[in-house]
Amino acid sequence: MDNTPAGADRSERSVSETDEATATTGATESRPDGGEAIVEYGIEDEPPTGEAVTLGVQHLLTMFLSTVALPLVIAGAIGLGPADTTFVLQMALLVAGIATIVQAYSVGPVGARLPIVMGTSAIFVAPLIDIGNQFGLAAIFGAVIIAAPVEIVLGYFIDDIRGLFPPLVTGIVVMLVGLTLVPTAIDYAAGGPGAETYGNVANLAVAALVFGLAIVLNQFFDGLARTASVLVAVVVGYLASIPFGLLDLSRVGEVGWLALPIPLQYGVEFQPGAVLVVAFAYVITAMETIGDISGTTESVGRDPDGDELRGGLVADGAMSGLAGLFGAFPNTSFSQNVGLITFTGVASRYVVAICGAFLVVLGFVPKVAAVVAAMPEPVLGGAAIVLFGMIFSVGLRIVAQRAALTQRNLTIIAASIVLGLGVEVRPDVLTQVPDALQLLAGSGLITGGVTALLLNLVLPRDDGAMTETAETTPATDSEST
Repeated sequence: MDNTPAGADRSERSVSETDEATATTGATESRPDGGEAIVEYGIEDEPPTGEAVTLGVQHLLTMFLSTVALPLVIAGAIGLGPADTTFVLQMALLVAGIATIVQAYSVGPVGARLPIVMGTSAIFVAPLIDIGNQFGLAAIFGAVIIAAPVEIVLGYFIDDIRGLFPPLVTGIVVMLVGLTLVPTAIDYAAGGPGAETYGNVANLAVAALVFGLAIVLNQFFDGLARTASVLVAVVVGYLASIPFGLLDLSRVGEVGWLALPIPLQYGVEFQPGAVLVVAFAYVITAMETIGDISGTTESVGRDPDGDELRGGLVADGAMSGLAGLFGAFPNTSFSQNVGLITFTGVASRYVVAICGAFLVVLGFVPKVAAVVAAMPEPVLGGAAIVLFGMIFSVGLRIVAQRAALTQRNLTIIAASIVLGLGVEVRPDVLTQVPDALQLLAGSGLITGGVTALLLNLVLPRDDGAMTETAETTPATDSEST
């Protein structure tokens, strides 16, 4: 998802498969079905430099919070210290920038050559927290690196296996991503897991301010205030936490202005169970990326061609492997930026590459990461409630719009959600299961997702059920957070 992604609403639509789609050269293209392009600048267009830089910064603001919030959540949940958290955030920005540039201007077969902004994926948050708590940080990066080829392979065979992941299955998994992250969001809103001030009035007040302001900006304003609503709310919450004594910037003065990436900073460890969990997450994020690619080309009046789908998925996998190598978490396409393309009418990959360049620069400046790492837990918690809640609503919309709510499908939804949440809220039920299986079965994403996948394959189909397709498209900007 992102996802996230997170924070961006998505819908499902059927995508016609075309192997001979025409290349995008501007905003005057027409869809094969007669539709019109809705952009001012097409994919190959380059706006004037001043305008392009401004638009690139807008993309940066739209995706920035999700890119830094998700690593912060993982780092806090597995107990990383300030120095390690700063480094992980720095690498998250650097890899997101490189991945964005590669998607815009491909390197061989790696990249869709489309205006796709990349960042840390929400799909991996809960699984990586489980892996980190059980095996440590090295096992996280080992699994991320070893499992990355799964999405690369999917890129080459996506046409053959897409039918295994209809909207019913994909929607259930996306809902589970949001639901399994709810306890984490609430813990941060209360002050952080294990904090002495857990649940005090100051923590809850700051979290409520961030949550409420994000909702107000998103629902009652337009333009940048809406597309960057959660980011603006976080900045306000960051400042509002000062009089409560919640903000500690002492670490910022200790770090330098420039630092180079260090590969394998934390080493790697290979745990089979961890690799399998991350491999499944790569499968789900591949479905998310297909939707974002489809949504991007939709803005210029056509469907994606085979090379764009393959290149986009291969880039997802390859850049996530690169992330693991340099101490960052897996990357995926960001749907809120796809919505921004529709909103602004600018589909130029040149603009998105500028956004990527800004991210790369920020990735070399550890002071930026240190300022973000100092974000008080209630501020992060207030934002996380919105972001993770939106992930659930995205999955709900996928199911509601693209899967008929028949008795069969309702049974699949019920069984998958209950089993997925059950192992998350009552992990002790698996204490007698062999250790090798506990990590797999203890992941709500795995248990619920596999349940949905298997039941969808074996249960007889209802007559007259709605036709399901495996693609997802992100919502327009007016529907994103």
